[in-house]
Order: sequence, then C-alpha cells, then structure tokens
Amino acid sequence: MADNQYIYAVARIRSLELSLLDKTFFDQLLACKSFEDCLRLLSDKGWGRNGDLTAEQLLESEREKIWDTIKELVKDTSVFDTFLYGNDFHNLKAAIKQVYMNEEVPGIFISRGTIAPESILKAVMEHDFSTLPKRMSACAEEAYQVQFHTGDSQLCDVIIDKAALESIYQSGKTSGNDLLNEYAELKVASADINIAIRSYKTGKKREFLERAIADCTSLDRKKLIEAAQSGEEEIYDYLSNTAYSDAVQAIKESLSSFDRWCDNLIIRHIKPQKYNSFTLSPIAAYILARENEIKSVRILLSGKLNDLPEESIRERLREMYV
Repeated sequence: MADNQYIYAVARIRSLELSLLDKTFFDQLLACKSFEDCLRLLSDKGWGRNGDLTAEQLLESEREKIWDTIKELVKDTSVFDTFLYGNDFHNLKAAIKQVYMNEEVPGIFISRGTIAPESILKAVMEHDFSTLPKRMSACAEEAYQVQFHTGDSQLCDVIIDKAALESIYQSGKTSGNDLLNEYAELKVASADINIAIRSYKTGKKREFLERAIADCTSLDRKKLIEAAQSGEEEIYDYLSNTAYSDAVQAIKESLSSFDRWCDNLIIRHIKPQKYNSFTLSPIAAYILARENEIKSVRILLSGKLNDLPEESIRERLREMYV
C-alpha cells in the first residue's frame, strides 16, 4: 500500500478511535442495575445490528464490523493474517474432532480466518491435507493420526496449538512491521508461560512441555521447560530475570489475573503505534483495541448475568486503548 493510502486509512482510523469505549463508559455499564440495562446502553452506543437478540449476537456483530471496516480501508487484508491464524487452527481442531466423533456440532467453527472452514473440514474428511497451507498440513496430518489411532484429544490439541503459535510467530517476525512483530513475540511468550504454569500444576511430564512450548526470542525455551519441571518457585525465579518479571505477581494471584496481565501488556505496547501514521501499525492497533474492548464487554456481561459483585467484575476488565 502506498504512503498516501496509509495516510487516508490512518486518518479514518483516527475518527473511528473516537467511538472506542473508555473507562467512563465501562463505569456506566457497571452501574447498570441489570444485564438487560447493559445491553440497552450498548445498543444506544451503536453496538450490534438490527436483529441481534442475544449478547452473543451483539458481540459477533461487533467483530464483523471490525473486518468490514478493515476491508474498506485496505485492499490487501492479508497483511493482518497474523491476527487470524489462530482461528484457522481452531477450525482444524474442530474439524478433526467432528469427523472423529462422526457427528455434526453446531457453532463449532469460527468464520473469521484465512481459510474457509468448509475447506478445512473437507481436507479432514478426505484425509487429504495437501490442499491446506504448508503451515497447517504437517501438524494436521500428525494431529489426525494421534486422534484417530489413540483417541488422545489433548495431544491432538497440543500439536495444533503449538503449530498455531509457530505460525503466528513466523508471520509477525517476517511482516516487516514493528507492531505485528511485537504482537507475535508477546502472544507466544504469554502462551508459553501459561503452558508452563498449568503444566506444573497438573503434573505434566517433560515430553508434554517439549511438544507444547514454542520458541520465541524473549524467553529461553529450555530454561522455561526446566523450571516448569522443577517447581512453581523455580518458574517465578526464572521469569524474574526476564522481561516478564511483572507477571509473577499476577500469576500468584490466579491464572485469570495472568490472562488479564497479558492482554494489558499487549495494549500498553501497541498504544505508541497509533502515532505511526505512515505504516499499517495504527490500523493493526485499532483491530487489537476493538478485540480488547469486545473481550471486556463479554466479561462484564457475563458478570452481570451471573450477579457478580461490581468490584469482582471490575477486577477482570482489561485496560482500554483510549
């Protein structure tokens, strides 16, 4: 995309950023007396589309709006595939499970990916993965064999999840864009830390860690695996000497606190890119900002639906981009 096209696209993003949800609006949502009042307030804000009857439909409409906007602004949306590869690999897992069970499961596929879910399902049904991109075909074959010969769904998922992380990482690192590069680094590192902590708590063996943890620059994969085999304190000690030392306190609180810490870290890192007007970075940052606010709205609505105290919901909300 030429520089003048970036300037136009970023100018449009600047105007759209004015409608992003901020802390004040979330305070208003939290003050709503009921789940239904929250939905009405969001609708008044312009969220959802005519015909949306449920919270899930409203959130799905907002995700569709993100990519409708991006398609209007950018001729070649493949520059943002780094954000979509995870959906492709989710659909691969879903397809293998559905074919293995020999039973159609409604709503199991995600529509926003780089490959049509129907194409992935067809490849699995015909056991012909040559039609899939190289980044998927090898892991698809291995995961398929594991699922159908051993019935080990967890190992099937691990194989695909690691391939997803590797694809995201490779895409971000070769993009030539600072934001996508940084996003990929943080995405893989946070996933690796999460895997290490959960593996220790559930007593996973080294073989599992070797299969599950992906390489990234900001973490020493070998040291993280060794720490996860040694104990929780060893994981904390290792992380304390990395760029993720601040994560230790969040992990000690809970894994959900760590998930929030990871999301907040990405938001903090992308904020400076909004002023980089001659690249795709402000557009990529807008995509992440919108996904972040949708996640926070989902958390808030779930809390309201389950009558959680306001403070408990507030603790789970993510930092806003604006």
